[in-house]
Amino acid sequence: MKTHFRRLALAGLTTSAALFSSAASAVEIEYWQYFFDARVEAMETLIKNFEAANPDITVKMTHFPYADYRTKVAAAIPAGEGPDVVQLFYGWLNDYVDAELIQPLPADSFPADKIDAEFFPMVQAMKDGDAYWALPTAVRSLALFYNQRLFDEAGIGSPPETLDELMEVARALTKTDAAGNITQVGITAGMTAQDHHWWREGLVRQFGGEPYADDYKTVNYNNEAGVAALGFYTDMFLGDPPVTAIGFMDEPQAAFKAGRAGMHIDGSFRIGSLNGTRGLKWGVTELPANADGTRSNYSSYWVNAITTKAEGEKYDAAVKFMEYVTSDEAMQIWLDVVGELPAKPSVGLTDANKNDETFGPFIRGLAYANTTKFANESDQRQLMVEMVERIQLENMDPAESLAIAAEAEQKLLDEYYAD
Repeated sequence: MKTHFRRLALAGLTTSAALFSSAASAVEIEYWQYFFDARVEAMETLIKNFEAANPDITVKMTHFPYADYRTKVAAAIPAGEGPDVVQLFYGWLNDYVDAELIQPLPADSFPADKIDAEFFPMVQAMKDGDAYWALPTAVRSLALFYNQRLFDEAGIGSPPETLDELMEVARALTKTDAAGNITQVGITAGMTAQDHHWWREGLVRQFGGEPYADDYKTVNYNNEAGVAALGFYTDMFLGDPPVTAIGFMDEPQAAFKAGRAGMHIDGSFRIGSLNGTRGLKWGVTELPANADGTRSNYSSYWVNAITTKAEGEKYDAAVKFMEYVTSDEAMQIWLDVVGELPAKPSVGLTDANKNDETFGPFIRGLAYANTTKFANESDQRQLMVEMVERIQLENMDPAESLAIAAEAEQKLLDEYYAD
């Protein structure tokens, strides 16, 4: 009997030791992203799947409002706190590298030649030499959203295919009151939203130009193509008759969501917020081509990176987590939940995805999309806002306002790259 109890006791000790050893070998890493309902939901699913496959690793997710996000990250990592894996906008990469907030991805797990072959080309903006600093789960492009109810009311059978048709349809959809004030815009407008991307990488290229040269270090739109592209854009609110108004309902996306805009150019990330909007029946199509059939688009993305805080076993766990969130499975989940596009053609260009009624126009748009390499995305956007304001509010000639914007942006780029 004593021998039996001794064996039970030893077995209990053995079990306890095993549990202690398991707990001691477990590692927790922290993941940070900005708060957006669908993104949080998607990441919760990815974390659940990852932890099931890696029971020795726990991932704690923390998120912040977008306005506070960069400040929180910049303060936490140098103090040895905060995320081991962090989400950042691709345009912030240089700032994160210069501030030593992130570290290169290990070449044995993320060989550059393999990434170059498997991902859409725009992710190569994350590469320096033979090393990648970060990688996306999903990418974005632009497309033309349209209000099907307003199209039906105006007797418009299908969305526009060309820029000329875009203006014709916009005129048919625009409504004014007795005093001539616009009460419904044919198409939204505003450089504060996605129009500054559409203008740079879409219209400037469609009118025969290249927005930048020297790997985006030199402004190249202060020319005939840039003037023509800006003229097309400003004709939307200065033409006779105008088909839109800058600042209509404050934000372009708000006007479309409220059913007061016939068309709206936006990114694939807008899908989630439009789904389920009461009374809004909408469709989406590729951005209109120019007269000779040329299309051009803009692509952006948020990436995940391993921070300089991650060391030892946390670093190893962070590498494993990065491998999963950049897998085909993770990309399909992100598409289904968030509406953002897979970063790999192997996922995005399946027949089901590229021909999907909602996702398809965005996915097809990746084939002719360009990614602007920003020095300072917010400051460069503000220069485009001011360019339009001078034309709208001061009646400045578009070519003159364009020249002012180009000079200011070149100064910004020169100062940035000099540093």
